[in-house]
Amino acid sequence: MTTARSTGLDTLRALAIALVFMYHYMVFVSGAPTFGWLSTVGWVGVDLFFVLSGYLIGHQLFAGLAAGRRLSLKAFYARRALRTWPAFWVVLAAYFLWPGELGGRTPPPLWRFLSFTQNFGLPPGTAFSHAWSLCIEEQFYLVLPLAALAFVAAGRRPRTAWIGFAVLLAVGIAARSLLWVEHGRELAGGGHGTAGYHPNIYYATLCRFDEFLPGLAIALLRNFHPAAWARLMAHGRALFWGGLATVALVFVAIVRWYYVDGYGYTFVMTAVGYSAVAWAFALLVASGLSPVSPLQRWRIPGAPQLALWSYSIYLTHKAVAHVLHQLGKQHGWSPGLELAAITVASLAAGALLYRLVERPFMDLRDRWCPSLFRAPAAPGAPMPAPLHLSRPASRPDRSA
Repeated sequence: MTTARSTGLDTLRALAIALVFMYHYMVFVSGAPTFGWLSTVGWVGVDLFFVLSGYLIGHQLFAGLAAGRRLSLKAFYARRALRTWPAFWVVLAAYFLWPGELGGRTPPPLWRFLSFTQNFGLPPGTAFSHAWSLCIEEQFYLVLPLAALAFVAAGRRPRTAWIGFAVLLAVGIAARSLLWVEHGRELAGGGHGTAGYHPNIYYATLCRFDEFLPGLAIALLRNFHPAAWARLMAHGRALFWGGLATVALVFVAIVRWYYVDGYGYTFVMTAVGYSAVAWAFALLVASGLSPVSPLQRWRIPGAPQLALWSYSIYLTHKAVAHVLHQLGKQHGWSPGLELAAITVASLAAGALLYRLVERPFMDLRDRWCPSLFRAPAAPGAPMPAPLHLSRPASRPDRSA
């Protein structure tokens, strides 16, 4: 199932891990916006990963369903496990062997990680806390194929999926709105009125799952509305510049209104801000698939490698930063030297984990489970009728 990678999506994946790194460097190393406003907004790199995941997995599913193929739950879950679990388990083992050295604090119980429920009620600052996003992704992967089977049972009508997306978007916004009332504002006269914001909103599945929807929407449009998709891809430049402008506006809103000192997290940014971030990034994801978009035509040095290593870098970079930050304090490193050391070491650790663990298991996955779908039926056996599309849908790259 290996295919050519998308230059545009690789660039966005590289941007996502760079944003996360800049944010975590501010929070866990420097205590200051080392990269300026990019440090402040860097947490949205996770949102970009969610949109990319929604598209990549959604495209694999919808391409097969549009062609009338039968989804195999066994193959789907096996492919996901071989893609994400081995590298995760290696890093998880390291955190539990050396929690103080790698994280500085005790991690939650092991079963919470193994069951991918660590994000439920997660307090900030625990060792390997950034695995919360992986938990939400794995929960998404658990539910998505079941939703796909329901989609098939409903006749594979795109309108059903669009209505479902709208309902789920409304659920996410409603959940954040209601939870903001209790956890969004600082208490009068001081206190910790926002102490529950991260455990109940920022890390919560119910409040973040709708960020996969824009990616799924792109995949649905590509595979079930080919004429509209072809027209959209012809305007890749407009998509890119419009997406860039929209993302810039969202970044400005985050810097100015996401959190206001003396007040807390603002209602609008909590209720609709996360959705706005995801849909703004969706414009860039769509543009990255257009052959006329600058994202497809620009070749940014290092971006393909950074995209390849992004998952392994995400898993390891906080542990690397913690170890080297402690070492830097002992030896009096300058801020510049510390930044260079942590950056280089994070890249090296991610590349090593990718080469030794992640890539071999992806190769194994592609040999054992080359497709999400059942093998074609024998000649003469009945097959579900494919939808009559004007052109076939192509496969995504193997990053999914």
